[in-house]
Amino acid sequence: MPIFEYECRGCGEQFEMLVLASTVPACPSCQGQDLEKLLSGFAVSSPEMTQARVQKARQASRQSRNFKDKQIAEVEHIREHVGEHRERVRNTKD
Repeated sequence: MPIFEYECRGCGEQFEMLVLASTVPACPSCQGQDLEKLLSGFAVSSPEMTQARVQKARQASRQSRNFKDKQIAEVEHIREHVGEHRERVRNTKD
């Protein structure tokens, strides 16, 4: 069964899709059908391809709202504990 890689010309989303004879591919993000079929690395793996995939996944993760929220929460957590630590140190000096 052929799996093809596409890029939506409308929103830029890249995705893979199993395409059967009766299947009309559409973008999973915007449902657009103006797609460009990409050259696929069909079951070919190399260290360069793996590295590129990892970098792309990390970049997407860094840009996600969830990642940013976690970083903000971590900074707030550290600030809270630093404040508590300073208060304990002041109390022990008195």
